[in-house]
Amino acid sequence: MNQQQDIEAAVKVLRNGGVILYPTDTVWGIGCDATNAEAVAKVYAIKQRDDSKAMICLVDSDVRLQRYVRNVPEVAWDLLELSTKPTTVILDNAVNLAPNLIAADGSIAMRITQEPFSKQLCYRFQKPLVSTSANISGEPAAQNFCDISEQLLNAVDYVCWSRRQEHKPHTPSSIIKLTHDGVVTIIRK
Repeated sequence: MNQQQDIEAAVKVLRNGGVILYPTDTVWGIGCDATNAEAVAKVYAIKQRDDSKAMICLVDSDVRLQRYVRNVPEVAWDLLELSTKPTTVILDNAVNLAPNLIAADGSIAMRITQEPFSKQLCYRFQKPLVSTSANISGEPAAQNFCDISEQLLNAVDYVCWSRRQEHKPHTPSSIIKLTHDGVVTIIRK
């Protein structure tokens, strides 16, 4: 299966409300349609994670990010442009997303991926993807495909083929919270 076929198969599952395992610009992720509340609920159940803990969304471009956050602060664009590693920004005023994905304060964690596979997947899907680490809550994140537990592999609807052979260190993204009134908080370096 080539990368294009892999992406097409993943998009089909996502459009039908399914959950996938896929490589990202950081660690392997569990993903679903970030606008589908039922799919988001499945991800929380698979991860055995309290649904009060927010999850990250991945998008392919700044244009797509702006469809899901009202009034992105200018400092967010500066941070994203100057970042030397994948950076997730938590922004206020999330819109057009599954309600169970938006934090109680109305914020959402978003990251624009530059990694070729996840960027193309997001582009082809045309919506944000949930991107939470491929692990049961509290366990180590799966840096590579070989780190994913059998339990997770059996719990999802599709497992991407791309980058399965990779064996190299991957780390989670930096996370920075930006509030509409200009407060910047570093959550994870």
